[in-house]
Amino acid sequence: MVIFPLRMHGVTAHFRKKRLVGPIDITIETEGFTIVMGPNGAGKTTLLRLMHGLQRCSGGGVEWAVPQAKAREKQAYVFQSPIMMRRKVIDSIAYPLRLRGLGVSAARAKAQECAGRFGLENLLDSWAPMLSGGEKQKLSLARALVIKPDILFLDEPCANLDGRSTREIEEILLDAQASGTRIIMSTHDIGQARRLAQDVIFMYDGKIHEQTTAEIFFTAPATKEAQAFINGDIVE
Repeated sequence: MVIFPLRMHGVTAHFRKKRLVGPIDITIETEGFTIVMGPNGAGKTTLLRLMHGLQRCSGGGVEWAVPQAKAREKQAYVFQSPIMMRRKVIDSIAYPLRLRGLGVSAARAKAQECAGRFGLENLLDSWAPMLSGGEKQKLSLARALVIKPDILFLDEPCANLDGRSTREIEEILLDAQASGTRIIMSTHDIGQARRLAQDVIFMYDGKIHEQTTAEIFFTAPATKEAQAFINGDIVE
């Protein structure tokens, strides 16, 4: 089942009559590692939530190549602050598989295999809410990737992590992308964007100001707002 492309047509989102984003017109193709960038309040998180279906459009529409319900089965979302279930690590990773009808033993076996790839093999019997920040984010990624999604959305997944944890997360994401998972991720970290991005969506004032390859964006941005952001200046 091919769920791509993802198309957004004239999409807007409002909260209490205030425009959060839009109008947005964008097409996301099958492959790549897309980084969404922009200053605080630019609409990065709202864009990801609209794409994934966590937030309803006030106007316009989000369309996949398949019905929304089918597309939802093939995607995953990781939040900036990891959401931990009150379960052991192994059962937290197995949970998405159980939702998809896999038996307890089979789901746990797949979860154990997945945990090994994320460096969580020694924490399988640990209580998930008691993990460190880096461990929680790796658990969130394992829980998202155990279903082998076609697309993974990530909202600032390394914002609160130290350098070592960030490097480990980046390696996991690059491996996932190389294995065929389409990744769309927001970040404020320009260094991280340079390391990971194949293409960049730059947002400002709730709109997409630029959508281009990472090479073009970082060497010859088309707008003064993007240039200021890259330079570390205040974007007004």
